[in-house]
Amino acid sequence: MANVALVTSSPRKFALIAGEHSGDILGAALIVALKQQHPTAEFFGIGGPRMQAEGFKALFDMEELAVMGLVEVLGRLRRLLQIKREITTAITAANPDIFIGIDAPDFNLPVELALKQQGIKTVHYVSPSVWAWRHKRIFKIAKATNMVLALLPFEKAFYDKYAVPCTFVGHTLADSMPLQVDKTQAKTALGLNPSQPVLAIMPGSRTNEITLLAPDFLRAAAELQQQHPELQLITNMVTAEKATLWRRMKAEYAPDLEVTEFIGQARQTLLAADATFIASGTATLEAMLAKCAMVVGYKTNWLTYQIARRLITLQHVSLPNLLAGRGMVTELLQADLTVPALVKAMQPLVLGIDVSLTAEYERLHQQLQQNASAVAAATILQVMADE
Repeated sequence: MANVALVTSSPRKFALIAGEHSGDILGAALIVALKQQHPTAEFFGIGGPRMQAEGFKALFDMEELAVMGLVEVLGRLRRLLQIKREITTAITAANPDIFIGIDAPDFNLPVELALKQQGIKTVHYVSPSVWAWRHKRIFKIAKATNMVLALLPFEKAFYDKYAVPCTFVGHTLADSMPLQVDKTQAKTALGLNPSQPVLAIMPGSRTNEITLLAPDFLRAAAELQQQHPELQLITNMVTAEKATLWRRMKAEYAPDLEVTEFIGQARQTLLAADATFIASGTATLEAMLAKCAMVVGYKTNWLTYQIARRLITLQHVSLPNLLAGRGMVTELLQADLTVPALVKAMQPLVLGIDVSLTAEYERLHQQLQQNASAVAAATILQVMADE
């Protein structure tokens, strides 16, 4: 009996890998939810500052995994493979109760497969875009994971067709953001004039994104401010390092443009903004939840884009459009992303709030409000309990 008590009182061990900023946000909220059930649990692996603030032990710098694009990954492949080997070895040796791979499927799925083959249960949090391209990856996912946690309702429907275990958990952003936004209050909180329109310039959190998107976003914003002198411009950078890069880009492409800069305040920035130029990705979902009109842009390495466009079968790429099932917001990708196109698409958005767009944003927001972190934590603990 003494041995049984010893086993049951030992702390649970959760291994996690988050590959970028959005994963760090999800991971931190998940750790909080898991600690409510297991206050003495240990959390380790790869994660960012938010996860570390919750007591997570990072074995590698998360930034090493934040590489964008197929071609760009090739230049870092040797280092990524080394990290993959070392982290898999470290997790196997620690023998956690479960492993949770947060997004970053190209890195996490092989790790999950290796760990599962060693008898460690695995969960993949954030479904890869198997519904968009390379559908056969779902069989690889089924081999590598005991459960997929999907953020979007149409993702679970896809997994159900293949009888692959999947739980729709909703999205933490939808849980944490208000259904209705007081733009006047949000502007005032950031020291902005609440009676004048605000345009946010949001070129992304990765170095590659900022380098490729900031020039056109800045020049388009400059044209719009010339046409609308009352327009207030703001931006947010995820870290001080990215802010330094942003300032360098601004000095080169729009040195005289007045842009109020924030660091680590993406949500507050989008809540205050009436509209935004924004990089395609999770940030578009946050913009939608902030009830911020948007023009979505994206550029990547030419070869990466040529490969991707032949593989992806979707009509839309931004999360708001995918959720709505139609072209609700303008998307400008690769060669279509030009200053004139950005200005034309943004013109009507900075002139006033579109009530019908806001209503659709609210409907989609409600659909995603599921208390995601709690549902994800409960599902993970159930996977741990299942024989």
